[in-house]
Amino acid sequence: MIFSTVLLIPTLYFAAWLTLPEKLVGLAENGVEATPVEAWVCTVMGLVSGLIIGLFTEYYTSHSYDPVRELANSCETGAATNIIYGIALGNLSTVIPILMLAITAFVSFVLLGMFGIALAALGMLSNVSLGLAIDAYGPVSDNAGGIAEMC
Repeated sequence: MIFSTVLLIPTLYFAAWLTLPEKLVGLAENGVEATPVEAWVCTVMGLVSGLIIGLFTEYYTSHSYDPVRELANSCETGAATNIIYGIALGNLSTVIPILMLAITAFVSFVLLGMFGIALAALGMLSNVSLGLAIDAYGPVSDNAGGIAEMC
């Protein structure tokens, strides 16, 4: 995901330069003419915030990291402790994604209004195909390995 994000940043600049006009009139909230660079910034803000949200989601949901292990250890003291710790951990895991969404929406709105927010959303979605491919590859390769072992 990090590698694809790094590759997408210059690709998105080229796409903005190639497809957008030199001046984007009437899109910014203050009526100022914008350039394709502002559109690229909105898209990159969405792309980077989507990456950060994905990394924090992995941190809070993977057994390889401390939050899930601490939640599993809280089961030893009883169900009530597990529920309380799980709710607290769930609430804590939303802080960074909410901040990233708010910052991205604010900056994008200041630069290009609602069009900037739409571009930021597209930036967040630009890595979805790679994420889905990564998630699908693991089970497919595990099943193929299992079939090969049975053979």
